[in-house]
Amino acid sequence: MSETLLDVKGMNCPLPVLRANKALRALKPGERLRVLATDRAAVGDFKAFCQETGHALVAASEEAGVFSFVIRKREPQP
Repeated sequence: MSETLLDVKGMNCPLPVLRANKALRALKPGERLRVLATDRAAVGDFKAFCQETGHALVAASEEAGVFSFVIRKREPQP
């Protein structure tokens, strides 16, 4: 499965989600986007973003102050 990496470390809310949204537009349905962020607000932001847009938040983790989110682009709606 294809996965694209988006590094938004050092950026603050709302930039990580805005950049992820832009990156997701370039992906095909089912492809994954891994986002690396350092803003603590990104945890709640990405959960809300995925609920609102229908994309799947496949994984979320934190290691040494870097948050990693894996988002699967949703299938198009008929």
